[in-house]
Amino acid sequence: MIANRLFAATRQALPRVPPASARFRLAPAQHLRFFADAIDFHYEEDDHEWKESFTKATVGVAEMDPKTIDHDTSAQRMRDLVRSGLLRHTDLRDNPERFFQAHRIIAAHTSAVGPGFWVRFTVHQNLCCGTILGLGNEAQVQVLDEMQEKGELGCFALTEKRAGVSSGLVVSTIAEYNRETNTFLLNSPGVGAQKNWISQGLVADKTVVVADLRIDGQSYGPHAFLMNLREGGELVQGVETFDMGIKTVGNDLDNAAIAFNNVILPKDALLSKFADIDESSGEYVQKVKGLPVFHMIGQRLFTGRVAVAQAAMEFRRGLFAKTKKFTDQKKCWSPNGDVTLSDIPHIKALYEAADQEANTLDAFLAECEKHLCDCLRNNKLPSLELVEAIACAKVKCVECSIKSCHQLQQDVGSYALMGGTGFENIDFLTCCKFAEGDSRILQQKMSRDRMKRYMAKEDCPANFAAEDWEAENQACANLQSSMLEVMNHAKVDKHAAWDHCWVDVYDLSEIIMARTMKTFMSSS
Repeated sequence: MIANRLFAATRQALPRVPPASARFRLAPAQHLRFFADAIDFHYEEDDHEWKESFTKATVGVAEMDPKTIDHDTSAQRMRDLVRSGLLRHTDLRDNPERFFQAHRIIAAHTSAVGPGFWVRFTVHQNLCCGTILGLGNEAQVQVLDEMQEKGELGCFALTEKRAGVSSGLVVSTIAEYNRETNTFLLNSPGVGAQKNWISQGLVADKTVVVADLRIDGQSYGPHAFLMNLREGGELVQGVETFDMGIKTVGNDLDNAAIAFNNVILPKDALLSKFADIDESSGEYVQKVKGLPVFHMIGQRLFTGRVAVAQAAMEFRRGLFAKTKKFTDQKKCWSPNGDVTLSDIPHIKALYEAADQEANTLDAFLAECEKHLCDCLRNNKLPSLELVEAIACAKVKCVECSIKSCHQLQQDVGSYALMGGTGFENIDFLTCCKFAEGDSRILQQKMSRDRMKRYMAKEDCPANFAAEDWEAENQACANLQSSMLEVMNHAKVDKHAAWDHCWVDVYDLSEIIMARTMKTFMSSS
């Protein structure tokens, strides 16, 4: 009975994969195989050769000791990988499948060596270079080739000490335009505005800084600026960095707080594909009407969420595979003769439930990647349906991996206490939880958006099952009733009532995610 309940709560939100997705299911002899092999149908034959080359190029990552390697040595490995050109900085646009494949190859090492190098890799390739590729004009995009040839590294300066992963796209850093000098003055107005937890910030040569663009004191919201962080290995004038200190995991990765004090940036530091400043008038120009720049900054979150979800699945896969290899060989006494630890009923049930769950998540995640790659290659904005599916994939892949790995840790005994088993790196999943959109924040948004549709009395969309729409409507009605009760009794506004009913909010999000997976897979 206990074994049957191990994954009951998680599996309620995981619909059955349609028969068309049967190709993702793993045969018993291929238990917990790498997901990279499961989606090879995306790739042409020459990319199998590329995969072998890239895998060989990352052998050093698998061999490194994260307890002894320093930031500079880890960064040098990254510089060498960048300079090799195996993954071009423009592949996110030109060959997005290769971009995601590279992330999975490196993520496969995380259970053994920790998450440091994977984070270093995705910050450079997706957040820094991806933002330049997405927001930069033609000349700015050409900088990516120069960075590649030189092996220069980039970081992404978004989060601040008073605006972290739970705050959304909120920035207090200011980039004030000076009409007379045709430059920007970049400042951190106070400690709370200092950039915080900036991965690769202690070694990066360049950074994309997200700052509030202002002209004559008027704010035009968050914009991205490309600047040199270091020149000749030394910080540029007006920039200070501070080491965030020792972490529980991934200490081969440097994390920095960054402060800007009257840093002068040329006008062309502004990534100006979608917005610019007219030099003749000094006025702000939005190039695409109805498309604020901060919406485009958020585009990198979609690729990042898919990559993070895949990394969580790769970590989980590696941890389960190594643990099962041990439990398959570990003998246990039994009155009927020796049995292996893998034969113990609750361990066996755990493996089976985790495997079934992983197959469902892998199939869903592969569909999200396939649709997103089409958008990236064809320069299309993802549909609302895809955006919701990606958010769902990020939350479910990470949260289910946390639960299954934690259950495994609890059930395999003293083995989970030993170094070198992978359990010492399990905090990587905590990183995944808040990276590229904190799970709780994404769930809050799901519920808030659905409540708006409920209040507007929208009809059931054509591609939704009527019973699923009704179930969500009922959950919305329950949440509305609970909020009204709190507002009447406690005399508080709707925002306070929403916070008070947080359990109902997250329950609604689980119902939404179950429907999202079911609908997206059936439509695919």
